[in-house]
Amino acid sequence: MSNFKVKLVGKEQVAESTMAFRFEKPAGFQFKAGQHAELTLLNPSEDDFEGPSRIFSIASVPSGPELIFATRMQDTAFKRVLGSSPIGTEISLDGPMGSFTLHGDEKKPGVFLSGGIGITPFMSIILEATKNKLAHRLYMFYSNRRPEDAAFLDRLRAADKENPNFCFIPTMTAMEKSQHEWKGETGFIDQAMLMRYIPALDGPIYYVAGPPSMVGAMQKMLSAAKVNVDHVRTEEFGGY
Repeated sequence: MSNFKVKLVGKEQVAESTMAFRFEKPAGFQFKAGQHAELTLLNPSEDDFEGPSRIFSIASVPSGPELIFATRMQDTAFKRVLGSSPIGTEISLDGPMGSFTLHGDEKKPGVFLSGGIGITPFMSIILEATKNKLAHRLYMFYSNRRPEDAAFLDRLRAADKENPNFCFIPTMTAMEKSQHEWKGETGFIDQAMLMRYIPALDGPIYYVAGPPSMVGAMQKMLSAAKVNVDHVRTEEFGGY
């Protein structure tokens, strides 16, 4: 792990109350799809008890020219400063960190279970697998309240069309509060939903990322489905 100074080169809204921030990738920074980094604001105009640093999964591909981080824009000093930072702002980056990366055995499918902003590490893994035409069979179950809340929804749909080994299954849990039409899955991710798409639940490696409550629920569901605990990998995303 190393420390770098990186410049903000772009930012855009990727879902309601969710922003993606693009930074120049510094020379010598190498990471694996699924890893994360710590971002620290330099001389922020305001601070609070949570401090000037946050850990974010990298949503971009390792071979790309930029580092992309996405986050829900809660009302904290860190988010306010980051959100209002002009293009060209420098921040400190420490990383890469983490082992939430795709397994090497291409004969074993990968099943990704994500809620909300927990999609970010999977973006990197899916886009890299698509770019490199990996032989792994991959399933992405992505739960949100509404389509308006689902970050990178269109990009994941595009990957589903581009990559014959990738199956994207988004599901919405509160469509009664949405202004959009929805023809896909509804309700929370459960064993019955998995069985509609996966031939055998005991064969894949499972990756779970999202809020702690969602991660815990998925672990219980997989345990009830007799999935080997050694085949389940998790990463929790707090609400900061």
